[in-house]
Amino acid sequence: MRTRESSLVRGDTEFHRLLETLPAGAYTCDPDGLITYFNNHALELWGRAPKLNDPIDRFCGSFRLFAADGRAIPHDECWMARALRTETEFNGHEIVIERPDGQRRTVLAHANPIRDGSGKVLGAVNVLVDITDRKHAEDALTIADRSKNEFLAILAHELRNPLAPIRNAVEILNREGALAPDSQWALFAIERQVRQMARLIDDLVDVARITSNRLELRKEGVDLTSVLRSAIETTQSLVKAGGQEFTVVLPEAAIEVDADPIRLAQAVSNLLHNAAKYTERGGCIWLIAERSGDAATITVRDTGVGIPAAVLPHVFEMFTQGEQVRARTFGGLGIGLTLVKRLVEMHGGTIAAESAGQDKGSTFVIRLPVRAGTSGSLQAQPEVQRMSPPALRMLIVDDNRDAADSLAMLLRTTGNEIRTAYDGVEALQVAGEFRPEVVLLDIGLPKIDGHEVARRLRREPWGQRICLIAVTGWSDESDRARSRAAGFDHHLVKPLDTAHLAQLLDSVERSARG
Repeated sequence: MRTRESSLVRGDTEFHRLLETLPAGAYTCDPDGLITYFNNHALELWGRAPKLNDPIDRFCGSFRLFAADGRAIPHDECWMARALRTETEFNGHEIVIERPDGQRRTVLAHANPIRDGSGKVLGAVNVLVDITDRKHAEDALTIADRSKNEFLAILAHELRNPLAPIRNAVEILNREGALAPDSQWALFAIERQVRQMARLIDDLVDVARITSNRLELRKEGVDLTSVLRSAIETTQSLVKAGGQEFTVVLPEAAIEVDADPIRLAQAVSNLLHNAAKYTERGGCIWLIAERSGDAATITVRDTGVGIPAAVLPHVFEMFTQGEQVRARTFGGLGIGLTLVKRLVEMHGGTIAAESAGQDKGSTFVIRLPVRAGTSGSLQAQPEVQRMSPPALRMLIVDDNRDAADSLAMLLRTTGNEIRTAYDGVEALQVAGEFRPEVVLLDIGLPKIDGHEVARRLRREPWGQRICLIAVTGWSDESDRARSRAAGFDHHLVKPLDTAHLAQLLDSVERSARG
């Protein structure tokens, strides 16, 4: 048995009583790492009592130790050994201890050298804070969050599928020419509700992406006016239907911002959408953009229901809706403003809300940094084309027959030669005979899925020249990456934006005929 020279090693009863009061495992060791004392909490963590002053339990040698990533920790590299070797504190490192019964406990390990009056290291006091329950709770939350995101992705996919043929049918009926006033009203109502449903789905998925840090911006130098025009186009039908007076003031000189044009337009259109939804018929809505020093300012103001003072500080929080909003049944999920705030902040900007109270209107002000070196001479962006696709040979593949047939009917109206298929095997057979220039291909197909169909088409000599367009309810960036890897040229989300599809088909036609 070693001759022990310090009061710590001999057993300082007052110090030991202090360690017993700690709500954590605590033990002491001598300069060589031999355990000299442990409290009851340490015994509970270890599952058995180590042997005092025994080399077999030097640095807790009879217990298996692991890092948080599962890597085994050699005992001479544990927190206690490092503290003694470096004669410095070693605090807050996450360690996993495996007990003799196989149970593992996660702890935060702390080791502090103890010195005598001359500064000589006499040993160390070690504290193990059990965080096993907290780690289990965190793991459960992680699993729940992942399950939630997976559920939202599946929900979005399943809801988008029936919206696709509805939007196609509306576009077909719009091409029929003059309709009776009641029929025209019904058609507009269906179109508005489809757009609203698609917006709600997109908001749900986008909020899930942002809260999981999975939303990435594709920034570029863009003219703010072109972004705002895109937002106006998205919401003008809603404003028109609501009967509000809509005033737009855009800057005369170009203001260039570093932004993802699609996401920034989405943020502004959400504000305009809210303004139209919460402003009475005959009310007023303003969209004003201007440059203020090194910042671009976008203001959306309305004369609508306003925001009560009690709600105003929380208006950007998830699921926040004032009582007056619920009472008037305006609908919505209470996530639109949360999404706007997150998107604006991802662009390096800020957003503020102002209101004098209920029924006194609202004002939302976005401030974005102007891109360095802006000259004010950006070229105007081309106007978005409406649905007028060129004549092409196209194969449409979707196991939802209504979606495939309605899109085929719509595209035939402009002289395209169309074939349809309803599963992966049929798609390959028809493509081999028809040799299409464009394939609009669903991903979730029976027999052979869309990714495999795309890969097989690309292996054909004639298939290398085809324009492959994924038409799917899956919208995550990982879904788009899988489409690119399978050989798709484009990834479109249901229900289709027919104007965007027209642009794609026009570019295919120019390439094929040029």
